[in-house]
Amino acid sequence: MEKDLIKKGLSIFEKSKNTIIASVDDEGFPNLKAMLKPRENDGLKTFYFTTNTSSKRVKQFSENPKSSIYFYDSLTFRGIMLTGSMEVLLDQTTKDRIWRDGDNTYYPEGVSDPDYCVLRFTAKKCRIYEKFKSYNFTI
Repeated sequence: MEKDLIKKGLSIFEKSKNTIIASVDDEGFPNLKAMLKPRENDGLKTFYFTTNTSSKRVKQFSENPKSSIYFYDSLTFRGIMLTGSMEVLLDQTTKDRIWRDGDNTYYPEGVSDPDYCVLRFTAKKCRIYEKFKSYNFTI
């Protein structure tokens, strides 16, 4: 059954146009933000995003890596929530790998821009919602 759930989860991820990410603020409240889809992923286990090093999220993830990400298919009203941890990656090797043409729009100094970093989310648990039912499993 878990293989079927992973297949469903990947289907929802592939059809999703955006990602909702959640961080925890210094008072313990969840903070949500819409982001572009991850640049890379390894199944439902790891996901790589780009963001500004100076952003509020980077500060929050550096202080508390607990996080969740959510993908949804708005046409079928299916969703997948993954809970786990978010790491802030500043190493040049990862930044080079995740960089895409057009990123200069956000990071004018290029791939070595100090305001460019990569977020790596690692999932621990998954919850899928479809057809008025929810399914939980461990990644």
